[in-house]
Amino acid sequence: MQRRPNSARGGLHPRRFHQLAAALLLSLLSANTASAQAAKLSPELQAKIENAATTFLSERNAPGISVAVVRAGDFVWSSGFGLADLENSVPATSQTVYRLASISKTLTATTALALWEGGKLDLDAAVQKYYPAFPEKPWPITTRQLLGHLGGIRSYNVPEFPYSESQSDPEVGNTRHFEKGIEAGLKFFASEPLVAPPGTHFKYSTHGYSLVGGAIEGASGQSYADCVRQRVLVPADMRQTYPDDRVAVIPLRTRFYSKDQAGAVVHAEPLDASYKVPGGGWLSTAPDMARFMVAILHDRLVARATRDLMWTAVQPTDGLGRMAYGLGWQLGEVDGVKVIGHGGSQQGTSALLLLAPEARTGVVVLGNSDSAGVSGLATQVLKLVLELPAREPKEIALDPAALEPCVGTYQLGDFKLAITRDGGRLLAGIRGHQNPLTPRSAREHAFQGFDAQLIFPADGRSPAKEVILREGGTDSYLVRID
Repeated sequence: MQRRPNSARGGLHPRRFHQLAAALLLSLLSANTASAQAAKLSPELQAKIENAATTFLSERNAPGISVAVVRAGDFVWSSGFGLADLENSVPATSQTVYRLASISKTLTATTALALWEGGKLDLDAAVQKYYPAFPEKPWPITTRQLLGHLGGIRSYNVPEFPYSESQSDPEVGNTRHFEKGIEAGLKFFASEPLVAPPGTHFKYSTHGYSLVGGAIEGASGQSYADCVRQRVLVPADMRQTYPDDRVAVIPLRTRFYSKDQAGAVVHAEPLDASYKVPGGGWLSTAPDMARFMVAILHDRLVARATRDLMWTAVQPTDGLGRMAYGLGWQLGEVDGVKVIGHGGSQQGTSALLLLAPEARTGVVVLGNSDSAGVSGLATQVLKLVLELPAREPKEIALDPAALEPCVGTYQLGDFKLAITRDGGRLLAGIRGHQNPLTPRSAREHAFQGFDAQLIFPADGRSPAKEVILREGGTDSYLVRID
């Protein structure tokens, strides 16, 4: 497989396929714009990013990816690497269309906050005010709670990954196409009891975002997709972002891949995402998502105060663990730099959007395989663009007794992490597998082989009550359960 960057090329505008002349013009404009953007990165920095991308493809045996960079508040560069279609040797370019998976939540949340800002959607009203078809529960549920995963709505019934095992679940492996996607998606869970009283417990839920989509429709008087298009896509100039319609012909859409148990690249398990577009069913390109970041930074979608509200972490009252999560956005750090963004993983995709607001700099990496996580590459590219000094991966020696307060079992939702000690090193037990951790400091211990760290409390004396799992620039808080 060829591992070289592929020059950007434009695509047909899919609104009406017979408008060939307009589509050709868009194609030429896209190519010219990408060429101008490339000049804004120094040749040295561009070469470093390209080397990181091609190395990633080679080491992960990944089919294809596209990368885009925002710097100083401007979209400055994008390119594709590898192949969008292995069987037909179609290169991935900057215009290749990928699944966004859960990055879709940022589009939905930004739309909801734009409606709130305009006085059309009360974030703290019961959601039935806007979507009365949703059954009443023992407690009222608000759109604000749903956006922060505090609404008490359950997640999938089975773990999503590996998808080859979760396909039997009619939600994870849905292959039915629904014209009324929000109505269909709500039928999966609407009649079921809540997992906790709203506001008390963090439960990451793509289903909850389907209900947000219903609230958007009721508040705006438009279809969900039309409202997102009006409030986000058009003002951000995102011309290649669409709902993931499995049966539609969408130009430049990638093929979707996975790996079998032997590590060979295969076609991904089938998925029709029409039932969960608000939480995990949009398609886009790397440049479009870069334009989304630019529009957010320049306050073109919502006001600065509204943006800050989206980027402020919500707090459940039960203290049982949570992601560092605002309203539709994840929060974290990369080498001490505060970042916000969102990741996405789904059949045939791995994706990550990261934005460092103070530096007005961001990156997006979209891939066409669910078995080649892009989080490490995205953080690597962000550090290159921010010109952060390289951190030497030096292991330090620690007194074994100093590690004892870290030993224990920690939990977030259904995910459990068992920390044990082997001499002066900690081991992280995940689903029966022991992962040795490399101590970088008394607080920070890094996983080996992928970009993730555990960060323990600062005092180091009493047993840790929680631990931060930092992966791909986003943080999750796991609480001790024994």
